[in-house]
Amino acid sequence: MFMVILIAGLAAAAGIGTWYSWKRAKERREALAALGDQLGMRFHAAKDYGRDERCTNFEIFRRGHSRVSFFSLTGPVPINGSPHPVVMGDFIYKVTSGSGKKRRTTTYRFSYAIVHLPLVGVPDLLIRPEHVFDKLGSMLGFDDIDFESAEFSRKFLVKSNDKRFAYDVVTPAMMEFLLETRGHAPAIDLEHGMLCLAQGGKRWTPEQFRSALAFADRFLSLWPEHVVTDLRSRAG
Repeated sequence: MFMVILIAGLAAAAGIGTWYSWKRAKERREALAALGDQLGMRFHAAKDYGRDERCTNFEIFRRGHSRVSFFSLTGPVPINGSPHPVVMGDFIYKVTSGSGKKRRTTTYRFSYAIVHLPLVGVPDLLIRPEHVFDKLGSMLGFDDIDFESAEFSRKFLVKSNDKRFAYDVVTPAMMEFLLETRGHAPAIDLEHGMLCLAQGGKRWTPEQFRSALAFADRFLSLWPEHVVTDLRSRAG
């Protein structure tokens, strides 16, 4: 009798857990769909296992296996005074380690926003808070660009395939903005003319998606005019 009760209890607990999981997913889907309506963006609830060039350009989307994007929002968004094509949403990937009975699979979830820049030949640029392992990397010879501000150089990792571009973009005003937002701002990954914002394994609320767009707006508005003019002139 005890075993019957135990099995029934476990089955009930599993059923409740499944129901709560479904309920949370439904609430998130509805919340992000409403956000899309407010921003004038298209909402796509379906899972996309194929992904596309908007994702695979960035290292964070190439991790692990069983990668899938879903609850996606796409469309133009006013950023820095003009409409920019944007795609944002949730992403999942899995990492499997060990073998046999010690084989384990961990699921990672995060939200992201990718902004397409209307510029040509934009160099790659990575800016994110510096971690303890980054300091170890610098000791081993990995290139981290330093700036006149010792505080900024200590707190942020900056890499680029064009140091001049990095120095031109990361002005004193940019450093001040990034230092002010450090701790709750996303990492900045600029590659192939697209700006990707994400925060590791963190999923955003609808308001945090808005904050990411506001962050992108402020970040791009702080680029010096001569940098933007030069990039626009490359379009010929």
